[in-house]
Amino acid sequence: MRTCSCDFRNQRFHEREKTRTPARFAICLVAAALSSCSAASAETDDKRPAAGIQDNSFLIEEAYNQEAGVVQHINNARRQGKDRFYTFTQEWPIGSQSHQFSYAVPYAWLKTEAGRESGFGDLQFNYRYQLTKETDNRPAIAPRMSIIVPSGSEDKGLSVGSYGAHFNLPVSKIVSDRVTLHGNAGFTHYFDVRGETPTSYLLGGSAIYAVDGNFNLMLEGVHDWTESVNDLARSERERSFTLSPGIRYALNFESGTQVVMGAAAPIRFVEDKRDYGVFLYLSVEHRIMGNTK
Repeated sequence: MRTCSCDFRNQRFHEREKTRTPARFAICLVAAALSSCSAASAETDDKRPAAGIQDNSFLIEEAYNQEAGVVQHINNARRQGKDRFYTFTQEWPIGSQSHQFSYAVPYAWLKTEAGRESGFGDLQFNYRYQLTKETDNRPAIAPRMSIIVPSGSEDKGLSVGSYGAHFNLPVSKIVSDRVTLHGNAGFTHYFDVRGETPTSYLLGGSAIYAVDGNFNLMLEGVHDWTESVNDLARSERERSFTLSPGIRYALNFESGTQVVMGAAAPIRFVEDKRDYGVFLYLSVEHRIMGNTK
């Protein structure tokens, strides 16, 4: 899951930004993920290099739920401009791979007009359903629904001060022995922000190339259409586009534990300008204590 679900783009402390950069890159990746249906099933015993690392994307959410009896702990840290963000996410299967619960806890260090602000952001609780598993003829699809709880400080810019709902539709497909495509489309809706109900949209995609079963090259792209409410209770609509090349590497242990480390260099386009960031990722995936299956 994209700790996304947790990359702060649905929170108020995510910087406002406008861009004229086209969304063609993200749209093409989503279309490719939806239409590709030529690869074999991505099962746990799949020997193709592309199947070695599957549920460890950075900005894009993959469509693979946790297997029964397996829990995942995800840490990501990002610096973009003068702001820094950290998110911790846990993903738990509910009985089987069909149902998954997860939560995300964000923390931010922000540069504001008043100086530096830091603190926890809004908590997010997620349910994801494995609508389809990947086969020869279809991609994996796992729609996610989330509740956003205004637990952060609105005065510090760490929260919008309203409960919200988020929906995302991830689609994933292995299209060759070494290539996997992911696509995301979703929206975030807040119920009461100074009397307004802002709704934001996202569209994104990624291409993953497996050098081998434990080392991947990544290219992710995300286009956001963000609606916010200013201090005068007026709605503002802004756009941003982020292109993020990255790498990830997996360590696999005989116990079944998998540790995935990764790094990326997100490039954010703002009108005719751009800024550069750093993204670090660490995931630990293991069987739930007492589960030996």
